[in-house]
Amino acid sequence: MARALALLHRDIARHWTVDDLGREVGLSRSALADHFIRLLGLPAMHYLATWRMQVADETLRSTNASVAQVAELVGYESEAAFSRAFKKTFDVAPATWRRSKS
Repeated sequence: MARALALLHRDIARHWTVDDLGREVGLSRSALADHFIRLLGLPAMHYLATWRMQVADETLRSTNASVAQVAELVGYESEAAFSRAFKKTFDVAPATWRRSKS
């Protein structure tokens, strides 16, 4: 699991699938899924989505990067998709959230 987590953290923007991650760490898709849920309490792709939002949160707080740049940094193909995911997580759009934290 440490290797899987390191890969996700090192290459956050990659378009990961459970199959890809499993191949990278030498586990089947189902074995990887079982390990993630057993050890972390959530599926691998949910973990990745949560990690992406944590990185986005910190990046919006600590840099002047645009919302589009943050979206790209954390692996979203469009600013709109990132904004929807961010709002779902934080109940506010990223630009609004950033203004409220400054």
